[in-house]
Amino acid sequence: MLVQQILSSKSSDTVVTASPGTSITEVLRLLSEHRIGGVVVSSDGTRIDGILSERDIVRALAARGPSCLEQQASALMTPDPVCCARDDTADSVLERMTEGRFRHMPVVQDGKLAGIVTIGDVVKARLSELSFEKTALEGMIMGH
Repeated sequence: MLVQQILSSKSSDTVVTASPGTSITEVLRLLSEHRIGGVVVSSDGTRIDGILSERDIVRALAARGPSCLEQQASALMTPDPVCCARDDTADSVLERMTEGRFRHMPVVQDGKLAGIVTIGDVVKARLSELSFEKTALEGMIMGH
């Protein structure tokens, strides 16, 4: 399965972004409002400056205390995040996410933000693919 197929199956193709100057408090509001675990940090909505996840914020809270909530997204984001392309396979994306221990991967096309996939999206797609393969094999065995 390809990333493009995963993106097509998602209920929304909107990628929630925050500008580098957005406060962490505002990022938390975005995460809560959209029920997501991370935002792409972008100064123009198309170029990827970084990515900021709820884990990044929790780590900052543990290390610095509540004063980190007054900081800007650029202070806590992961700059130059690992990205994928629409023609990457689900397996390759899952492998990179597992190795890097992250759960959100921006999708880039022609150097611009084209979507985002989460580990949940990829696992769901892979399970669907395995179920289809199982059904096909059972049909072959039974002579259908």
